Amino acid sequence: MIGFPLLLIPLAIYNMIAFLTPGVSWTDAIYPLPVPLKSGVNWTPSWGDVLLVFTLLMLMFEFIKSTRQGKSFVEHFLALLLAGAAAAEFAMVPQAANSTFFLLAVICFVDLFAGFAASLRRARRAVVVAEPVVVAAPRAEPPRVEPVRMEPPRAEPVPSNPFTRVEPPPPPELSPRPEPAVRIEPVQKVGS
Repeated sequence: MIGFPLLLIPLAIYNMIAFLTPGVSWTDAIYPLPVPLKSGVNWTPSWGDVLLVFTLLMLMFEFIKSTRQGKSFVEHFLALLLAGAAAAEFAMVPQAANSTFFLLAVICFVDLFAGFAASLRRARRAVVVAEPVVVAAPRAEPPRVEPVRMEPPRAEPVPSNPFTRVEPPPPPELSPRPEPAVRIEPVQKVGS
């Protein structure tokens, strides 16, 4: 959301009072009784002082708004236009040629430069040098174990007396030895 510069409000109030009521002086006292101070001086606040205090409050709200959500390029541009318009009005318009309006224009420039400084600082924070990313090798999955069918062990007879020895069964023969097809008989000597 783009908001308008809050300092436009005190400048608009000043221009409405200055152009709609031409006889008003910004240095006139608010009330005729002066305020006695501890220093012994009597201070008489003027309408210009009230407007400057209101402008400083608007500046504070502008700072709070810009620090919470930041300012967009359009809002910076609007603040630049407002400060330029205030400086031009101070230099060219006779109703604005007094110290109250000059201080209003200075406050507009303070808002402009503070907004630029805050944006630069925010942009500097946003630029972060990234550390090299170390990508871990994918985790090796454990070897897959296939189930093996096992024959149950044969039940061997258990001797009733634990001290007697049970002979294991003889190993099975692989195959009987084949008989030769031709029978060779020993040679006998004839005639002896």
